[in-house]
Amino acid sequence: MTDKYLTISSPSQGLYREKGSRFIAFAYPVYSENGIKQHLQELKKKYYDARHHCYAYRLGVTGELWRAVDDGEPSGSAGKPVLGQLLSNNLTNTVVFVVRYFGGIKLGVPGLINAYRSAAADSIQNAEIIEKEDKDSFSIEFNYAVMNDVMKIIKEEQPETVKQEFDSVCRIELRIRRSLSEILKNKFLKIETVSLNGEQL
Repeated sequence: MTDKYLTISSPSQGLYREKGSRFIAFAYPVYSENGIKQHLQELKKKYYDARHHCYAYRLGVTGELWRAVDDGEPSGSAGKPVLGQLLSNNLTNTVVFVVRYFGGIKLGVPGLINAYRSAAADSIQNAEIIEKEDKDSFSIEFNYAVMNDVMKIIKEEQPETVKQEFDSVCRIELRIRRSLSEILKNKFLKIETVSLNGEQL
């Protein structure tokens, strides 16, 4: 099971011109379809006079959630070439939009495929590609009596401690690589009075 993936560190732009048409590409790191919708709305507002707002995205550690949108261009001529660039760079949790301003001369399907692919490739080339780890976040609650046992496990497994509260009931929020998460949870559950409040963040 892999819990590492490639994405981009921050938004980037690309550009391709062909026979008067301009193809402006925007790449963003994203983690949900809602985030994608938000970027799309902003681009449609800013580039309201553009003829097409095509895009493709991949979400999830293995890019299992994906979509390619032609937005009025001939089927397969816009979204798919953009998706192809995400695939060839092995990027996920990434969306690339290509905004097209029509220049008056039709490019034909092969021309469109090349233009959308080239604009998307330029935006990815201008981005910094980084490797990230998919992490699981959860919290544990326990009594003071078992504090030493809990701390021993934390020292051994070395999860990231996000937050801790030591009140009448102790509570610690932790983050760890998803592939190691179950092992850690099982260790905690072997201690009496420890309860898990599993949250995926």
